[in-house]
Amino acid sequence: MTLEFSHFDARRYPTVPVTEGYTGWAATYGDPVLDLMDLRLLAATDAVVWRGRRALDLACGTGRIGAWLRTQGVRSLDGVDLTPAMLERARDLAQAGRPVYDDLRLVSITDTGLATGFYDLVTQSLACEHLEDLDPLYAEVARVLRPGGQFAIVGFHPFFLLDGVPTHFDRAPGESVAIESWVHLFSDHFAAAHAAGLSLVDLREGLVDDAFVARKPKWEKYRHRPVTSLQVWRKPVESART
Repeated sequence: MTLEFSHFDARRYPTVPVTEGYTGWAATYGDPVLDLMDLRLLAATDAVVWRGRRALDLACGTGRIGAWLRTQGVRSLDGVDLTPAMLERARDLAQAGRPVYDDLRLVSITDTGLATGFYDLVTQSLACEHLEDLDPLYAEVARVLRPGGQFAIVGFHPFFLLDGVPTHFDRAPGESVAIESWVHLFSDHFAAAHAAGLSLVDLREGLVDDAFVARKPKWEKYRHRPVTSLQVWRKPVESART
Protein backbone atom coordinates (compact mmCIF):
# COMPACT_ATOMS: atom_id res chain seq x y z
CA MET A 1 0.00 0.00 0.00
CA THR A 2 1.85 3.06 -1.26
CA LEU A 3 1.49 6.11 0.98
CA GLU A 4 1.83 9.68 -0.21
CA PHE A 5 4.69 11.34 1.62
CA SER A 6 2.79 14.65 1.73
CA HIS A 7 0.67 13.22 4.56
CA PHE A 8 3.76 13.08 6.78
CA ASP A 9 5.92 15.93 5.46
CA ALA A 10 7.38 17.81 8.43
CA ARG A 11 9.75 20.04 6.45
CA ARG A 12 7.36 21.52 3.87
CA TYR A 13 10.14 22.24 1.41
CA PRO A 14 9.19 23.04 -2.20
CA THR A 15 8.96 19.67 -3.98
CA VAL A 16 10.27 19.00 -7.49
CA PRO A 17 10.04 15.98 -9.84
CA VAL A 18 12.79 13.38 -9.67
CA THR A 19 14.74 14.26 -12.81
CA GLU A 20 14.57 17.98 -12.11
CA GLY A 21 15.73 17.43 -8.55
CA TYR A 22 18.71 15.24 -9.37
CA THR A 23 19.71 17.51 -12.23
CA GLY A 24 19.97 20.36 -9.74
CA TRP A 25 21.78 18.18 -7.22
CA ALA A 26 24.24 16.50 -9.60
CA ALA A 27 27.06 19.03 -9.23
CA THR A 28 27.22 18.66 -5.44
CA TYR A 29 25.91 15.11 -4.99
CA GLY A 30 28.17 12.94 -2.88
CA ASP A 31 28.53 13.27 0.86
CA PRO A 32 29.94 11.04 3.63
CA VAL A 33 26.42 10.92 5.11
CA LEU A 34 25.18 9.20 1.97
CA ASP A 35 27.88 6.56 2.37
CA LEU A 36 26.74 5.94 5.94
CA MET A 37 23.21 5.44 4.64
CA ASP A 38 24.01 2.75 2.11
CA LEU A 39 27.64 1.62 1.78
CA ARG A 40 27.84 0.70 5.44
CA LEU A 41 24.82 -1.59 5.05
CA LEU A 42 26.10 -3.12 1.83
CA ALA A 43 29.46 -3.81 3.44
CA ALA A 44 27.79 -5.44 6.46
CA THR A 45 25.78 -8.10 4.64
CA ASP A 46 27.29 -11.53 4.22
CA ALA A 47 24.44 -12.67 1.96
CA VAL A 48 25.81 -11.19 -1.27
CA VAL A 49 28.58 -12.50 -3.48
CA TRP A 50 30.28 -9.45 -5.00
CA ARG A 51 33.51 -10.75 -6.47
CA GLY A 52 33.36 -12.05 -10.00
CA ARG A 53 29.78 -10.99 -10.56
CA ARG A 54 28.30 -9.43 -13.69
CA ALA A 55 26.50 -6.48 -12.06
CA LEU A 56 23.91 -3.84 -12.93
CA ASP A 57 23.64 -0.64 -10.89
CA LEU A 58 20.11 0.76 -11.16
CA ALA A 59 19.71 4.52 -10.59
CA CYS A 60 23.50 4.66 -10.60
CA GLY A 61 23.61 8.45 -10.25
CA THR A 62 27.15 9.81 -10.05
CA GLY A 63 28.57 6.32 -9.55
CA ARG A 64 29.08 6.15 -5.78
CA ILE A 65 27.80 2.60 -5.57
CA GLY A 66 29.53 1.58 -8.77
CA ALA A 67 32.91 2.75 -7.48
CA TRP A 68 32.38 0.72 -4.31
CA LEU A 69 31.30 -2.36 -6.27
CA ARG A 70 34.56 -2.21 -8.21
CA THR A 71 36.50 -2.32 -4.94
CA GLN A 72 34.56 -5.48 -4.08
CA GLY A 73 35.76 -7.19 -7.24
CA VAL A 74 32.72 -7.28 -9.54
CA ARG A 75 33.73 -8.66 -12.93
CA SER A 76 31.71 -6.28 -15.08
CA LEU A 77 29.41 -3.38 -14.28
CA ASP A 78 26.69 -1.52 -16.17
CA GLY A 79 24.66 1.44 -14.93
CA VAL A 80 21.39 3.13 -15.79
CA ASP A 81 19.85 6.40 -14.67
CA LEU A 82 17.20 8.89 -15.79
CA THR A 83 19.24 12.03 -15.17
CA PRO A 84 21.78 13.04 -17.84
CA ALA A 85 23.70 15.28 -15.43
CA MET A 86 24.22 12.37 -13.06
CA LEU A 87 25.38 10.07 -15.85
CA GLU A 88 27.89 12.67 -17.00
CA ARG A 89 29.57 12.51 -13.62
CA ALA A 90 29.44 8.70 -13.61
CA ARG A 91 31.18 8.63 -17.00
CA ASP A 92 34.06 10.63 -15.54
CA LEU A 93 34.74 8.05 -12.81
CA ALA A 94 37.78 5.85 -13.22
CA GLN A 95 39.72 3.37 -11.10
CA ALA A 96 43.18 2.05 -11.95
CA GLY A 97 43.02 3.95 -15.22
CA ARG A 98 39.78 2.44 -16.48
CA PRO A 99 36.13 3.58 -16.35
CA VAL A 100 34.07 2.32 -13.42
CA TYR A 101 31.17 1.38 -15.70
CA ASP A 102 31.46 -0.74 -18.81
CA ASP A 103 28.19 0.68 -20.14
CA LEU A 104 25.95 3.56 -19.04
CA ARG A 105 22.44 4.13 -20.35
CA LEU A 106 19.86 6.87 -19.98
CA VAL A 107 16.79 4.72 -19.33
CA SER A 108 14.18 4.04 -16.67
CA ILE A 109 15.06 1.56 -13.94
CA THR A 110 11.68 -0.08 -14.50
CA ASP A 111 12.20 -0.55 -18.25
CA THR A 112 15.91 -0.85 -18.99
CA GLY A 113 15.75 -2.67 -22.31
CA LEU A 114 18.72 -4.77 -21.18
CA ALA A 115 19.07 -8.47 -21.91
CA THR A 116 16.92 -10.96 -20.03
CA GLY A 117 18.71 -13.18 -17.53
CA PHE A 118 22.07 -11.49 -18.10
CA TYR A 119 23.14 -10.27 -14.63
CA ASP A 120 24.35 -12.12 -11.54
CA LEU A 121 23.79 -9.09 -9.34
CA VAL A 122 21.58 -5.99 -9.42
CA THR A 123 21.92 -3.10 -6.98
CA GLN A 124 19.83 -0.03 -6.32
CA SER A 125 20.39 2.58 -3.63
CA LEU A 126 18.30 5.47 -2.34
CA ALA A 127 15.94 5.54 -5.32
CA CYS A 128 12.97 3.28 -4.65
CA GLU A 129 11.27 5.97 -2.54
CA HIS A 130 10.88 8.00 -5.74
CA LEU A 131 8.70 5.30 -7.33
CA GLU A 132 4.98 5.39 -6.73
CA ASP A 133 4.67 1.68 -7.59
CA LEU A 134 7.28 -0.94 -6.71
CA ASP A 135 5.86 -3.71 -8.89
CA PRO A 136 7.54 -2.59 -12.15
CA LEU A 137 10.91 -2.30 -10.41
CA TYR A 138 10.89 -5.81 -8.99
CA ALA A 139 9.50 -7.25 -12.22
CA GLU A 140 12.33 -5.67 -14.22
CA VAL A 141 14.94 -6.85 -11.73
CA ALA A 142 13.59 -10.41 -11.90
CA ARG A 143 13.68 -10.24 -15.69
CA VAL A 144 17.33 -9.16 -16.02
CA LEU A 145 18.64 -11.45 -13.26
CA ARG A 146 19.86 -14.91 -14.11
CA PRO A 147 18.45 -17.77 -11.98
CA GLY A 148 20.28 -17.66 -8.67
CA GLY A 149 21.09 -13.96 -9.11
CA GLN A 150 20.74 -11.43 -6.29
CA PHE A 151 19.19 -8.00 -5.87
CA ALA A 152 20.57 -5.71 -3.14
CA ILE A 153 18.33 -2.69 -2.59
CA VAL A 154 18.91 0.12 -0.09
CA GLY A 155 16.13 2.61 0.53
CA PHE A 156 15.01 5.18 3.03
CA HIS A 157 13.50 3.38 5.98
CA PRO A 158 9.71 3.84 5.97
CA PHE A 159 9.93 4.97 9.58
CA PHE A 160 12.19 7.87 8.64
CA LEU A 161 9.85 9.00 5.88
CA LEU A 162 6.87 8.60 8.20
CA ASP A 163 8.78 10.82 10.60
CA GLY A 164 8.49 13.54 7.96
CA VAL A 165 12.00 13.79 6.48
CA PRO A 166 12.15 13.69 2.65
CA THR A 167 15.03 13.31 0.24
CA HIS A 168 16.24 16.90 -0.08
CA PHE A 169 19.19 19.11 -1.00
CA ASP A 170 20.12 22.78 -1.01
CA ARG A 171 19.44 24.20 -4.47
CA ALA A 172 21.07 27.41 -3.29
CA PRO A 173 22.43 28.52 0.11
CA GLY A 174 19.51 28.42 2.52
CA GLU A 175 17.11 27.11 -0.15
CA SER A 176 16.26 23.48 0.54
CA VAL A 177 14.26 21.52 -2.02
CA ALA A 178 12.60 18.13 -1.61
CA ILE A 179 12.47 15.50 -4.35
CA GLU A 180 9.13 13.79 -4.90
CA SER A 181 8.91 10.74 -2.66
CA TRP A 182 6.57 7.92 -1.67
CA VAL A 183 6.44 5.78 1.45
CA HIS A 184 6.77 2.02 0.90
CA LEU A 185 6.32 -0.28 3.87
CA PHE A 186 8.31 -3.50 4.08
CA SER A 187 5.11 -5.33 3.23
CA ASP A 188 4.98 -3.39 -0.06
CA HIS A 189 8.47 -4.58 -0.94
CA PHE A 190 7.57 -8.15 0.00
CA ALA A 191 4.41 -8.13 -2.11
CA ALA A 192 6.20 -6.74 -5.17
CA ALA A 193 9.19 -9.05 -4.82
CA HIS A 194 7.03 -12.11 -4.17
CA ALA A 195 4.93 -11.35 -7.27
CA ALA A 196 8.19 -11.22 -9.27
CA GLY A 197 9.30 -14.59 -7.91
CA LEU A 198 12.10 -13.34 -5.65
CA SER A 199 12.95 -14.63 -2.18
CA LEU A 200 14.31 -12.56 0.73
CA VAL A 201 17.71 -13.65 2.02
CA ASP A 202 18.76 -10.69 4.19
CA LEU A 203 17.24 -7.61 5.83
CA ARG A 204 19.23 -5.00 7.73
CA GLU A 205 18.37 -1.59 9.15
CA GLY A 206 20.71 1.34 9.58
CA LEU A 207 20.28 3.53 12.66
CA VAL A 208 21.28 7.13 13.25
CA ASP A 209 24.32 6.78 15.49
CA ASP A 210 27.44 8.66 16.56
CA ALA A 211 28.87 8.63 13.03
CA PHE A 212 25.72 10.21 11.60
CA VAL A 213 25.50 12.84 14.28
CA ALA A 214 29.18 13.73 13.87
CA ARG A 215 28.47 14.50 10.22
CA LYS A 216 25.04 16.05 10.74
CA PRO A 217 24.72 17.43 14.29
CA LYS A 218 21.11 18.45 13.62
CA TRP A 219 20.27 14.75 13.44
CA GLU A 220 20.85 14.33 17.17
CA LYS A 221 17.06 14.33 17.56
CA TYR A 222 16.89 11.26 15.31
CA ARG A 223 19.51 9.29 17.22
CA HIS A 224 18.73 5.55 17.53
CA ARG A 225 16.02 5.79 14.85
CA PRO A 226 16.25 3.76 11.62
CA VAL A 227 17.12 5.85 8.57
CA THR A 228 17.72 3.29 5.82
CA SER A 229 17.28 -0.42 5.19
CA LEU A 230 18.96 -3.06 3.06
CA GLN A 231 17.04 -5.93 1.54
CA VAL A 232 18.73 -8.72 -0.40
CA TRP A 233 16.52 -10.76 -2.71
CA ARG A 234 17.38 -13.84 -4.73
CA LYS A 235 15.92 -15.26 -7.93
CA PRO A 236 15.46 -18.99 -7.38
CA VAL A 237 17.57 -21.25 -9.56
CA GLU A 238 14.52 -23.29 -10.49
CA SER A 239 12.51 -20.17 -11.42
CA ALA A 240 11.01 -20.25 -14.89
CA ARG A 241 10.28 -16.53 -14.82
CA THR A 242 12.01 -14.31 -17.39
